[in-house]
Amino acid sequence: MAVKKSELYSMLWEACNKLRGGVEPSRYKDYVLVLLFFKYVSDRYKGQPFAEFTISKGASFEDLIAAKGKSDVGERVDKIIQKFLEDNRLQGSLPDVSFNNPEELGSGKELVDKVSGLIAVFQNPAIDFKNNRASGDDIIGDAYEYFMMKFAQESGKSKGQFYTPSEVSRIIARLIGIGNIKEMPTKKWTLYDPAAGSGSLLIRSADEAPVDENGDSIVTIFGQEKYPDTAGLAKMNFILHNKGTGEIKSGNTLSTPQYLDEFNELKKFDFIVMNPPFSDKSWTDGIKPSEDKYKRFDGYSIPPEKNGDYAWFLHVLKSLDTKGKAGIVMPHGVLFRGNAEETIRIEILKKRYIKGVVSLPPNLFYGTGIPACIIIIDKEDAETREGIFLIDASRGFKKDGSKNRLREQDIEKIVQTFINQDIIPGYSRFVKYSDVLNENGGNLNIPRYIPKIDDTLPQNIAAHLKGGIPGTDIDSLKKLWSIAPDLKKEIFTCIDEVHNIYTLALASGEIEGVISQDESILAEKKRETEEIFEQWKAEVKDILLGIDADTNPKELIRTIATMLREAYEQARLLDNYDVYDCLLNYWNAKLQDDVYAIKAGGYEVAREIDYEYAKKKQKDESGETVEVDDTSKVKSFEGALIPKEIMEAVYFADELAELTALMEQSTALEAELDEMREEESGDDGLLKDVLNEKGDGIPKANLNKRIKELDAKKTSAVMDAMMQLVTLFDNGNTSEMETLVREVPELGEFDIRNKNGTFGKAKLKAALKVAAESAAVPEIYADEYAALTLYAQKYAEMDAVDKAYKAARKALDEKLVTKYAELTDEEIKHLLFDMKWMAKLSADVCDEIEQVLNTLSSKVLLIAKRYEHTLGEIEDRTAKSRAAVVSALERMGYKW
Repeated sequence: MAVKKSELYSMLWEACNKLRGGVEPSRYKDYVLVLLFFKYVSDRYKGQPFAEFTISKGASFEDLIAAKGKSDVGERVDKIIQKFLEDNRLQGSLPDVSFNNPEELGSGKELVDKVSGLIAVFQNPAIDFKNNRASGDDIIGDAYEYFMMKFAQESGKSKGQFYTPSEVSRIIARLIGIGNIKEMPTKKWTLYDPAAGSGSLLIRSADEAPVDENGDSIVTIFGQEKYPDTAGLAKMNFILHNKGTGEIKSGNTLSTPQYLDEFNELKKFDFIVMNPPFSDKSWTDGIKPSEDKYKRFDGYSIPPEKNGDYAWFLHVLKSLDTKGKAGIVMPHGVLFRGNAEETIRIEILKKRYIKGVVSLPPNLFYGTGIPACIIIIDKEDAETREGIFLIDASRGFKKDGSKNRLREQDIEKIVQTFINQDIIPGYSRFVKYSDVLNENGGNLNIPRYIPKIDDTLPQNIAAHLKGGIPGTDIDSLKKLWSIAPDLKKEIFTCIDEVHNIYTLALASGEIEGVISQDESILAEKKRETEEIFEQWKAEVKDILLGIDADTNPKELIRTIATMLREAYEQARLLDNYDVYDCLLNYWNAKLQDDVYAIKAGGYEVAREIDYEYAKKKQKDESGETVEVDDTSKVKSFEGALIPKEIMEAVYFADELAELTALMEQSTALEAELDEMREEESGDDGLLKDVLNEKGDGIPKANLNKRIKELDAKKTSAVMDAMMQLVTLFDNGNTSEMETLVREVPELGEFDIRNKNGTFGKAKLKAALKVAAESAAVPEIYADEYAALTLYAQKYAEMDAVDKAYKAARKALDEKLVTKYAELTDEEIKHLLFDMKWMAKLSADVCDEIEQVLNTLSSKVLLIAKRYEHTLGEIEDRTAKSRAAVVSALERMGYKW
């Protein structure tokens, strides 16, 4: 079965935990990611002739396992990885880490334990890459990027600049138009990042490009990164994303650019993407701008010495082909700063290279909190370009720890708005170059062209003074009134047509119910949650039930998500981008794992079961004691694709009902026991002597011991006579026993004689026990004994119910295991599509529409209440309250 992202992420984070405490986050990412890379390449290519990588003897992950636990494990690991690098001519290409570094990993046993522990994490059999890689499967690469993001978060401001948030990378990749290119007959398209970092921006852009008939990319990627270790991260990233031919060079791009043509001039590229260091103060190191041999500043002013934003910008322009396109991340300041930068900006604007600008939310990037934007550059037909398309996306985001993060709906809205050039008030606008240059002096500051829309209703002073609800406030809810025209009259009554003043036609507490039960609202709600959803569901069914080895999961989700967004364009309550977000969130959380699993193993993977076993300790290959699964003891299990709860609901409803009833019965008994304990656990409580040390429970042993103690205190005339009878039997006084039986007729009611009429010892003891049960404890203990025995009775009842539940659960689990194996292909597809995927999405859409209705109800209630009391009424109440306080104080002898 394919590796699941959730399992891989969990494993990698466990590896990180092995290093915490002694290694900085900016460094331990190198250790973990080097091992991830080595494990992946070793699994994928060992034993394969003519493979992309050579995995020779002494240079495989199995050799790492053999080194585990050895006193020189660090040295051995270094040699194994170095041999792999030499075999594949990768020396200097990966981050420079040593697993024999006492300064970072400790020394002696500490180092041995850390390195061996790291290897053990990657040895997990659930993380096996041997059969995981199929066309378009980017689980490993995506996990790599996910952890670079996590490391960037932990590394802080100084060390997080190597990573561009994937959401920003995805936007740039789609906006530069690389997805629209066609295969060229004699060469490939070129894609370049002069500030490549870990390579994520390059990879996202290359992923967007089409492939040829053999599935190979029609784009060649190039990158330059200042720091060799970060360049190594990029190289590993390329390989893990199946882009091993991508080229990454290290060095200072501005002083020593590595990509030159045969004339020693800057190489030209078809596409460029870039997220350079913001406001680079050292950009002139190694370069004299006025004598730049690459002529990047010719025709432009020279950027300020202590701010390199436009130095990077002009490097991109010089490196771009005559029809080239670029997407670059820049701080907002490049849009409006003055002096030399203003001059450069005007010079660029006059050439009309800028096609669009997207203003991003603040605090997105890990190395800086500076607000940023994406600038789209397009040299093709620049001279005829009439203007610039601007988007203010600064308010669309979610919180993610200390940073902000774009949601899936934010990404899609930016892309679709830009592609379609949609004009949305407060969000997007097309601005003519003549307006920018002539009317605004080359200032591109976004708020100058797209003023923010204030959705806050202004306070109506007249209404606060005189009362009533202004009609303008009510009209602000035109979305609601357009769906339910009669609802407005049902909630509000006009009391002054001249001044457009209304009052509530019902109690404020009835508003929410009236809205939710309105026929028009119910009809629209049904249309959006059922009709539109079912229409989309029917359209995507064949796609989701036709997954095979050739399926590209990323194309699949984009296709069905686009269909969903377009289907909900006709919705009047729901925002189609909110619905889009529901699907993408589910995709990221679960659906993609299912799709990748089916792609790797077919729909029959749904017959598989994932077991969780108890643990046991045993010796591994190196003699080290390790904890492994004890496959003879199953703790729990779950369907690999189809959850047990779905199987139970569909096939075992009766058994599930029985389990539910038993669970409810047990819960009720437990509540009774808790109530009894709480009521009788005080200093004078009847159960205080059997409580545990914390006083929050009653151990069974304590309960039984105390009952036994009180049983020993029981007494009655019959019990005394029975005890006397036992004593006489032990002494052999049969005649006296007969006399006693005649004197105490109650003894005759007990079974104390054998079949031949003689007294039996066993029968006498049993009779004594019966007599004791019916005897009473002394009056002083009577209440306590009654409470104890009642508690014991309830406890026994609960114990019996719990045993019945366990037996029923075990029986159902056995049926489930059998049923999983018997599932037909048709059943699997029905359970996956209808009962799992669509059921979850349908529930999410229903939740979304309930939120919309709750928000609308809250707005109506707010409008109704904001003018509920006039200023005069408030003043009257204040005066009365003041008078009451003054009067009370005077009665107490206080005056002022």
